[in-house]
Amino acid sequence: MPAANSQPRRAHSGNRRDEAARLAVLHAADDLLVEHGFGALTIESIARRAGVAKQTIYRWWPSKVEILLDTLIEDSGKRFPVPAEQPTAESIRGYLRDFARFLTRDPAGKVLLALIAEAQHDPETAKRLHERYLDPRRTQESDMLARAIEADEIAPSLGPEATLDALTGPIVYCALRGSSIPRALVDTLVEDLLKPASKPAPSP
Repeated sequence: MPAANSQPRRAHSGNRRDEAARLAVLHAADDLLVEHGFGALTIESIARRAGVAKQTIYRWWPSKVEILLDTLIEDSGKRFPVPAEQPTAESIRGYLRDFARFLTRDPAGKVLLALIAEAQHDPETAKRLHERYLDPRRTQESDMLARAIEADEIAPSLGPEATLDALTGPIVYCALRGSSIPRALVDTLVEDLLKPASKPAPSP
């Protein structure tokens, strides 16, 4: 899994009509992806659904992958932001539950799954997915774990990278298979992998 090194292209911020068109394009793209799949998604169909000219889309985005990445970055930042406060085992559990909900119930979660699938045979999609989404979020997640360890909130037996893989991998795999993600799965991952550090008893 896994802010972005390469900022998404934006419409002119001073023009409300441009912003409305930009949002219409993003919403159209993730709706059409859910309805018809990545292969059938085209700039032409997005333009028709959004009610904008095809040239307008090409002025802001070079490809449908970049449109989907903008959708993914914006929606994941709203739906399951990496906790900014001092992380605990419980806040990490909540983050993983939100991630599972995002993948199984949110149209933008389908965008992430589609881009992961496309990245397996398209090197350019893989490059852009890593640069704009996976790597920046992974950095935030690694920092979350590091801060929790430093504060003695968790005591994972694996290294940070392996811990993140073990926490998020089963969730993504279930979503790719189209199966549900039980709360018990997330609970077990947290309890077995993070081994929340026991607090010393207060001095008498």
